[in-house]
Amino acid sequence: MLNTRGVSYGIDAPGVIRNLFIAAAATIILPLIFPMVKIGAVIIDITWLMWMGLYLSLGGALMLVYSLVGKFKHRERMLNMIAWRGDEQVLDIGTGKGLLMIGAAKKLTTGKATGIDIWNEKDLTGNNIENAFKNAAIEGVKDKIEIRNENAMNMSFTDNSFDVILSNLCLHNISDKEGRFAACKEISRVLKRGGTGVIADFMHTKEYKRNFDKLGMQTTVCPVSYFSTFYFPPLRMLVTRKA
Repeated sequence: MLNTRGVSYGIDAPGVIRNLFIAAAATIILPLIFPMVKIGAVIIDITWLMWMGLYLSLGGALMLVYSLVGKFKHRERMLNMIAWRGDEQVLDIGTGKGLLMIGAAKKLTTGKATGIDIWNEKDLTGNNIENAFKNAAIEGVKDKIEIRNENAMNMSFTDNSFDVILSNLCLHNISDKEGRFAACKEISRVLKRGGTGVIADFMHTKEYKRNFDKLGMQTTVCPVSYFSTFYFPPLRMLVTRKA
């Protein structure tokens, strides 16, 4: 049995989770200490803030559940969108600590999975290229992967390089529409004819589809259950194919 001791794929958006819990604590504790606030002659009941605190704490808890459990189930859902042969050339955009890249590499025999990122620590705990290499080694796929520091908007790969392109919760980090279109254009450029891209995100998915439509790709949107605790915030997947 493969020894996976020491593998860590991190906590996603740790700053957001921390802030949600801090805000939740404040909005629950404050009304317990000062249920009524007097402003001049007006007395305001602020106990309703406790409901906001519960809502914020639920959001933080669901994001934590996604990081610890949900993203592994989500990875399998994404990978199952591909009819694997084993010889594919795979690109994972925004690989982080290698979750999708390594999952894809396990599907390969003679193929190779390449992960690219610019490794922003705000996106994931322990988010760096060294930890991606470490996880690949522990998972037993270090000979099937390559990792590069690349920007999704301007990749160095030649045209028609990859049979499969994967990306999870990455493209929304590009702040402007022009940049996101550039990333979609790069995906279209480096994907082989007949290849498949699977893109998952919690926002801008309709925009991505419009971008791929403009680029002549065949794209469908596959919603993930909005009521699943495993996917928070709610995610959508795009499956795009290059005819």
